[in-house]
Amino acid sequence: MKSEIAATRTPRPSCALVGSSITDAEAAELAHRLRAIAEPGRLRLLSLIAAHENHEACVADLTDLVGLSQPTVSHHLKVLVEARFVTRSKRGVFVYYALEPDALGILGRQVEATCC
Repeated sequence: MKSEIAATRTPRPSCALVGSSITDAEAAELAHRLRAIAEPGRLRLLSLIAAHENHEACVADLTDLVGLSQPTVSHHLKVLVEARFVTRSKRGVFVYYALEPDALGILGRQVEATCC
């Protein structure tokens, strides 16, 4: 049975760092994106936006939910926009933030491609 299981497994792709390396620009971009989500408040904001209707929320909605001040929430959202995890759109006096489609999936594939 073990040989049957082993035969059905697909081989793991070779590590990108073994045969080649990422460029300085690629490393800087990946580090920037990882730093953006390496903060508990930002991760919480991402999860709240994902759980919100239409996967978008305004700052006022998020401020009440995370228990942080409006300037702090706005700063965290600005970082997430710069790292391309969320998009920002202004509607009247409100600013809405929406999840960037598959942003976390893309990041996961980037990390997987550069790690063993």
